Order: sequence, then C-alpha cells, then structure tokens
Amino acid sequence: MNLSIGEIARACGGRLVLLNVKNGEAARTTAETLVDSVALDSRKVTAGGVFVATVGERVDGHRFIPQVFASGAVLAVTEKTPEQVEAECGEPADGWGSYLCVENTFQALKDMAEYYRSKLDIPIVGITGSVGKTSTKEFIAGVLAEKYHVLKTEGNFNNEVGVPLTLLRIREEHEAAVVEMGISDFGEMHRLSKMVRPDFCVITNIGQCHLENLKSREGILKAKTEIFDYMAEDGVVCLNGEDDMLRTVTQVHGKKTHFFGLGEWDCEEVFATDIVSRGLWGSEAVLHMPESPEFGVRIPLPGRHMVINGAAAACVARLMGLTKEQIAEGIQKIRPVGGRNNLLRLPEYTVIDDCYNANPVSMRAAIDLLAMADTYRAAILGDMFELGEDSDELHAGVGAYAAASGMDCLICVGENARQIYMGAVEEAGRQSEKAEEQKIYYFATRQDLLRELADAGRRSEFWPLGCTILVKASHGMKFTEIIDCLKQ
Repeated sequence: MNLSIGEIARACGGRLVLLNVKNGEAARTTAETLVDSVALDSRKVTAGGVFVATVGERVDGHRFIPQVFASGAVLAVTEKTPEQVEAECGEPADGWGSYLCVENTFQALKDMAEYYRSKLDIPIVGITGSVGKTSTKEFIAGVLAEKYHVLKTEGNFNNEVGVPLTLLRIREEHEAAVVEMGISDFGEMHRLSKMVRPDFCVITNIGQCHLENLKSREGILKAKTEIFDYMAEDGVVCLNGEDDMLRTVTQVHGKKTHFFGLGEWDCEEVFATDIVSRGLWGSEAVLHMPESPEFGVRIPLPGRHMVINGAAAACVARLMGLTKEQIAEGIQKIRPVGGRNNLLRLPEYTVIDDCYNANPVSMRAAIDLLAMADTYRAAILGDMFELGEDSDELHAGVGAYAAASGMDCLICVGENARQIYMGAVEEAGRQSEKAEEQKIYYFATRQDLLRELADAGRRSEFWPLGCTILVKASHGMKFTEIIDCLKQ
C-alpha cells in the first residue's frame, strides 16, 4: 500500500504526534513510514496498519488504541488525545504510539480514501441503482477477471464507511476495481463519487426504494445520477435501457451514453435475445455487441434480471477490451452471493435465500423467480423498510402480485407485512377459482413464525416435502434466522 503517515496527515489535516510504543516492541515511526492497511475494527488491525478510532452508540473505539499498537499498528487516527481517553474511559495512555488527532474520524477516513484514489492508475467501475447492485457487481467483476486482476466490494461495504475501506484495499497488483455505491438520501452519492472518481458509471435501474428521503422515482434518479459529479474526464456511462427513466439519460458531460438490455429499445447497443429459461438453474441467451458477431452465453443464475446483468457485464467488458470468448466464459462462471437469489438444495426443500434486502421491485422479481419452480411453491415475505408515506400501498401491491402469481402458500411476517397479507387475500378473493387453493398466513413477528416452524406437523401444513420456498424481506427483519431454521 503506497501510503505514508505523512501523506495521511496532509490528506486529513489535524495534529500528528509521532511517538514510540513504550513497550519497545514497535519500530520508531516517522512521517515517511509506509502503512499496510486501514481498519475501523480493532480486531482487524495488523502489523503496519492504521486504526481509525470511531465513537459509536455503544462502543468508543478509542478504548482499544493500546491493543492495536500492541498488535503492531503504526498509527491511530483519533478524535481524542491520550489524556482525554484516560480521563473519560479510565484507560491508561502509556500504550499509545503515533496518532493523528482530527475533528471527525469518519471524515478523515473519507479524506484518506480520496487522496489514496488520486494516486491510483487503474480503471474503477462504480455501480449504483435501486435494485441489483450487488449481483451486477458480481457479474462485472467476474467477467473482467478473465483479463484483469480485479478488486471488488466485499459484502455490504457500499456506503460512506464501506466505500473508503474498499478503495483503501486496492493494491499494486490490482489492474481494475469494481465498487458498489449505495445511498439513501441526496448528497450521499455526490460524496461517494468524490472519493471513487469512477472511470465507468453503471446504473442498474430506478425503482421504488428509500422513498422516505427521496420521495419519488424522479428524486431517486436525481440522487443516483450524482455518481456523474466526479466521473473521470474521459469517463464512460453504461445504463440499463430497459428502465424508462434511465433511457432519458442519453448524454453525460456531452458524451453519448451506452445502453444495455434485452433488445427491446433502439438505444441498446449491447443486448440479449433468444432467452431460454432453465428454470431455477439459469438461462441461455444470445448476446449482441457492436462490431462483433452474436454469440451464445449461459447465465447460471435464474431470472430475466440476471440476463440483464449479463448484458451489463458485457457492455463494460467490451469497452475495457475483452473478447466475446472472455465475456462468455466470465458470465458462465458467476455464482450467487449469500442472501441474494442464493439457491439452497436442502434435504427436504429447495430454498431461495433472498433475505439480504427488499423493495417493491426486487420483491416482484423474486416472486417471478419462484414462479419458475416446477414444484409446490411457497414464499415467506416480510417488511420492506424506508418506503415513506406510500408504504401501505406498496406492501399491499406486493401481496396482490404474489397471490396473482399462482404460488401455493404465502406467509407474511412483520408489522408492515400485514398489508402484504391483506393485499394477497383481496387478490385471491378476486380469483375465486384459486381462493380455496392458496394458503395465506400472517404472523406479527419473526419469532412467532419460528415457533410454528419448530413444529414438524405445522411445517407440513404450510408445505409438503420437495417444495420450493422463497424467503425475502429487508435486512433488518433478520430473516437469516428463518433460513437457519429451514436448514435444520
């Protein structure tokens, strides 16, 4: 990692104090001392690393500064002096080494990442959108890996803490990076773009999420397109042509936008046709790209939206110099990420684990995916968060969509999910021939459902052996506990 203590101090401001660790085990640090890594979690600090001490609701990271120096850290970025920590927390200050005292350590983390990015000479792909950011990231990173050594965002590190940590993981051996960028309010993407300075900007779609702050799809479009604010001067924009709002973004900074999709719109230059579904086990399609003969691809993840992800990856990869053979090979190697359309083949059931997050668009996509199963089909759907004043209506719409899809059993869990239940019951009532066949249940809490699932007899009332079960809700509903229960 080509970053020195002195450079960190200049990037972040504040007061740099160079000290030796008093136990004598650490080598003397100077402003020229290079750092190996940056961490907010004291347990992840390694020799030669930097610890950024943050103050959380329950834990003050400053308490752990002596421990990180004992682990070999060369610098702590702090909001407090050793004397302040000793006075406030009763922690002895004699274990401190060199530290940089700043006004706000979260801002210092972003300043550090922004400066580090300015030293990098590799292409960075920034990905945002309402739905499918992580899956699209996996597709693009997986395909680019056929030619380049790629670093990609890990887990859910896509916000104003995760993005700088991702940038600070880039090393000399990396030839490209794919960075997921998530927001919930205006201004956030502007700040993320300032750090990432993307060479390629990819937007997956403009759906109904974070409406509590962004109010409308128009607001979401405005917030997401802040990604262009600090795009590289010769940057490239790749957008989903299947999205009606993104299709209006035909130019960015005077340069033509590149569109991908399913060939349903004239604007799309990279698109998939002749799609053949293989059910829950993926699809086959024909990809079309400018100046290249069409070619077949196998998409190992199910659903129309995954075919679009494949087109997105091809759109970026083509512009980064990959051949059609490399693109096809990269797409067929894609594997699901835990909690996102992850198919689990259990002894008694097939489970679609999609419980990482949820909004109305992704709920409908997951329901469409379940409909591909050729078995008895059941769904456990929970609350969707941050939907604002239209929350009841949007939940009810998902319930109606679920009932109309023809699934055999629907279980709704959570306070907001009562509206899913009511929407489903109303829709089932309209379809009188199906009303008696569909089982629709409501549970107020996750714990209530888990108690029922613990009873084998009750489980058999919900669904038979060999069925397919979709599990989906916003991350805060903790539906991973339901997945664990089904695994047992």
